[in-house]
Amino acid sequence: MAFMILLNGVPPHGWVKRLKAIDPQLDLRIFPDVGRPEDIEFALVWSPLPGELKRFANLRCIASMGAGVDHILRDPELPDLPVTRVVDPSMAQAMSEYIVMAVLNHCRYAATYFRQQREQGWKIHIPRLAGRTKVGIMGLGQLGTHAANRLAALGFKVAGWRRSPGAVEGIETFCGQDGLDPFLGETDVLVCLLPLTTETRDILNARLFGLLRPGAFVINVARGDHLVEADLVAAIDGGHLSGACLDVFRTEPLPAGHPFWDHPAIIVTPHTASITNPSVVAAQIYENYRRVLAGQAPLHRIDRRRGY
Repeated sequence: MAFMILLNGVPPHGWVKRLKAIDPQLDLRIFPDVGRPEDIEFALVWSPLPGELKRFANLRCIASMGAGVDHILRDPELPDLPVTRVVDPSMAQAMSEYIVMAVLNHCRYAATYFRQQREQGWKIHIPRLAGRTKVGIMGLGQLGTHAANRLAALGFKVAGWRRSPGAVEGIETFCGQDGLDPFLGETDVLVCLLPLTTETRDILNARLFGLLRPGAFVINVARGDHLVEADLVAAIDGGHLSGACLDVFRTEPLPAGHPFWDHPAIIVTPHTASITNPSVVAAQIYENYRRVLAGQAPLHRIDRRRGY
């Protein structure tokens, strides 16, 4: 049973090192030099091109190297096989650190002060106090709940919105379509941590921005396809939004000349909020390989119908 690594745009070296440390005899093949396609029965992937995975007739499991699986499910020719995701507490910590950084930078005018320094300007901006700032998190899974608790511990008022019913202890929770508008109407800083599905694609749009409190700030750390980019620029330039911090984009790397690069109210980071560390999760991936080899169900299998 051969184990294939197919990571478009991601160096495989760290994965090779960690997997081989677990099992030096592992038959590990790096795409595209995989030998006979019929040998491949387990695939660790990131952003495979549409149609690539159907070539492997004996493939039995597809493992995402990250928590998200939309990069796999977008393939219209995806084989009907188990798809798994990574569950890694260190990713939740890293994501929370990024979100807290982005919220504090906004509330303390960090980007404004950096710009003033370059211009040798001296102007004081009164900070936005945590106790008077409502942070709304869209998506209350593992990552969203972790971030909500960290922000609440700093004194921020925090609410969360989820598509399905369910409460989160200590966090004001809104659910479903009926809860979305009231949730947005109370939000000063909006954080998107939703999985990307057909229902959530383009959810960050002009209508949604218009329901936020005047001067609201947007943080997107989920997927670029959640955001209608032109609507964000229009909402900022029109004065309803104060700005945005974006870590994910429809096209990555963000193309040269894109309006986000030079916009004074938009902060751009290169999809770095939470990065999978092979040294932490390689054992989890290998355990699923071992389970599939033994005819057992893999861990952390996603619901393909729901998209996560």
